Amino acid sequence: MKDHILTNLPAKYPQIVSKCKEIDFSMPSDLHIGSLLKTLVTSKPNAKLLELGSGIGLSLSWMIDGMDSESSLITIDNDEDLIEITKGFFGDDKRVKIICEDGEEWILRYEGDKFDLIFADAWPGKYSLIEDTLDLLKKGGFYIIDDMDPQPNWPEGHAQKVTQLIEYLENRDDFNLTKFNWSTGVIVATKK
Repeated sequence: MKDHILTNLPAKYPQIVSKCKEIDFSMPSDLHIGSLLKTLVTSKPNAKLLELGSGIGLSLSWMIDGMDSESSLITIDNDEDLIEITKGFFGDDKRVKIICEDGEEWILRYEGDKFDLIFADAWPGKYSLIEDTLDLLKKGGFYIIDDMDPQPNWPEGHAQKVTQLIEYLENRDDFNLTKFNWSTGVIVATKK
């Protein structure tokens, strides 16, 4: 098996990759996490999905590709320019709500239904307000994070934050989790 050979890329994926290069966006999600997200989203029909950290929409493209017609997705980022690009690619999809807002403020204010899957790809929901974020997850829901292996853009001291986050998740007794030394380092946790 060769996991570097990926098929069934989302239709808009090549356009988004091209836009990443055009604007020199340096934090795109890789193909592997995208493929995993698509697979996990597909396992949740009629799902409520949350992405914290829209970026330019690469991981979002995979999540949308895995959604059924009854599912809905909220994606949040605080970068107005990136949100405008993301809206350009996905703003016409009625299942997707694209929000430009500080993630911490949104998490603290959210009072809607719980989510079947949360992909936390930003500081909020991953390194801050993790307890609040995990409370937004339904029983049986997935919490997914990546970039758990050292990355070239990590600031000084970030490795310690990653270690603390992993230890925190490992010590929770209300989740089962699997750590993948694959892609950029992935954790998939399922709420008991």
